[in-house]
Amino acid sequence: MCGIAGYLVVGADATALDCRLQAMADALAHRGPDAQGLWRGPGVALVHRRLSIIDLSSGDQPIGNEDGSIQVVFNGEIYNYRDLRDELIKLGHRFRTQSDTEVLVHLYEQAAEHGSGDVEQRLAERYLARLRGMFAFALWDGRRRQLILARDRLGIKPLYYYRDSHRLIFASELKALLVHADVPREVLAEALADYLTYGLVPGGKTIFRHIGKLPPAGFLVVRPEEPARAVRRYWQLTMAPESGRSIGAWQEAIRAKLDEVVRLHLIADVPVGAFLSGGIDSSVLVALAAGQTQGQLRTFSMGFHEEDFSELPQARRVAEQFGTLHTEQIVTPDAARLVDELSYYYDEPFADSSAVPTYLVSRLASRSVKVVLSGDGGDEAFGGYARYAHDLAESRWRRRLPRWLRRTVLASVARVYPKADWLPRPLRAQTRLTNLSLEAWDAYANTLSLCRPHVRRRLLHRDLSSQLDGYRPEELIADAFQRAPAGDDLAGMISADVRVILPDDFLVKVDRASMACGLEVRPPFLDHELLELAARIPSELKVRQGRTKWILRETYRHLLPAGIADLPKHGFEIPVDQWLREPLRDMVEDTLLSAASPVAPYINVQEVRRLYERHRRGWGQHGQVLWSLLMLARWAERYARRR
Repeated sequence: MCGIAGYLVVGADATALDCRLQAMADALAHRGPDAQGLWRGPGVALVHRRLSIIDLSSGDQPIGNEDGSIQVVFNGEIYNYRDLRDELIKLGHRFRTQSDTEVLVHLYEQAAEHGSGDVEQRLAERYLARLRGMFAFALWDGRRRQLILARDRLGIKPLYYYRDSHRLIFASELKALLVHADVPREVLAEALADYLTYGLVPGGKTIFRHIGKLPPAGFLVVRPEEPARAVRRYWQLTMAPESGRSIGAWQEAIRAKLDEVVRLHLIADVPVGAFLSGGIDSSVLVALAAGQTQGQLRTFSMGFHEEDFSELPQARRVAEQFGTLHTEQIVTPDAARLVDELSYYYDEPFADSSAVPTYLVSRLASRSVKVVLSGDGGDEAFGGYARYAHDLAESRWRRRLPRWLRRTVLASVARVYPKADWLPRPLRAQTRLTNLSLEAWDAYANTLSLCRPHVRRRLLHRDLSSQLDGYRPEELIADAFQRAPAGDDLAGMISADVRVILPDDFLVKVDRASMACGLEVRPPFLDHELLELAARIPSELKVRQGRTKWILRETYRHLLPAGIADLPKHGFEIPVDQWLREPLRDMVEDTLLSAASPVAPYINVQEVRRLYERHRRGWGQHGQVLWSLLMLARWAERYARRR
């Protein structure tokens, strides 16, 4: 696990870029505290910061081929590298190291020199499609004068880039691009609207208009002599439920694939531990990993004094059953003071409050191990979120109601019905009425929204609103939802989550929090072969009679302590509503609501004051929106203005 950076110059002097190479490396030092490598060629440079996991003695990067014409810097893990290495050796390739990185060099040579089709087609089919793992890398081919940037299928590892008429600069994190003082920092209005809606910046956008990020399964080929090419995709998850298999056959397939995936994710030359929340995903992984680990598996948990937010008792039971060396810690309101650190590591405004405990549990684990397994992806694979069951229930009602009734009567009632965020979700009639009046994909976008359209209109500064030109963040979710088979609403929700929420919320959260601590997090449930298997399982086996993740629970019920398989999904968020009223009140008032608030160029501060006063007095639950605005303010202080 590492940080990478570099540049390619087209018809210009690279001296200015060379002067900032070390600054780029320094900006990524937390991602790779063990070693640094630099490589320069005519008009091109590669930077690497290393966290040593595999081949500790000879795996430093950049790594090249025999004559040095190909060089690569790589962030991630290739779990099938041993099989690929054996195959390439039989074809005559000579390896100097035992690292997975060197496989990228020789597999590229094999794909570039053999096969039919144009080079990009060969890269997609004979190179990238053969890699099984999490990765972002940059490869320079000196003979063909081309730079290849690529990212893994799900977007587990990040890669950002800036390009203009004479250069391309890339890095694992935005902060490494911003060391170049002339990289523009103009805020993109659409990205800010996305952020207010979902608490994240999705897809190939970043918060800055002129900086992009490679999307999941994206790759880019750049040649100095040619115009800029578009990003291409080499994979996408297709939801294609199959009928005809028995429940027992599906369970057998899940067990076989997950056993294999966990075995591959345990490959390392350093000890591997596991995050243990007490939920079914992490509990299953700990059970399987404990059986495949020599010695005692280390597990790590984070909880809260507030019982409604803590799963520590369940985690302890799992740790005791599988004999792990277990460590746990309590998150207190003082930990929320970490927002300044988080704003540094996340680079962009990021509103998922569970970044706080994720950062703390990563710091806790990093004192004992360099690698941990996590349960991320289990909910997307097997239908685990409570919102899936709620929205499926709404879908059943939607099918019973005439469309004209939903679009007219229900929509009108929803607009005037009093909002009641403090009630349990099934009792929030305004949300339910709104969802019933919409089509399934727009209803799911509404479910996911932190900040609904009427609130966004009041919050967004009029100068930025005028730039939106009718842009609707909800269309991101609607488009992804409709890529699933028509009428299968669960498949649509999972499709939307895999394309938008998973890569740009949950995976960003874990990557930045863990890499800030020099810790590698591996998510076995996001193995693409496991996801492709899960995408074929019928939706009625995932959410069954209102019970989420049904088939996974039934498959591993016998393996887990009694009751663990039946626990409902439990989030990892902090008790943000309570914390914003008191422990964080001074921070909110001094930063977000001050006369010189850093959000003033983007947000109507008067509306924020009104919202906070209602929240503080208990007249509404606006914690998620206020937290997102607080994180926006901390980000703007640090990054929005050139220093």
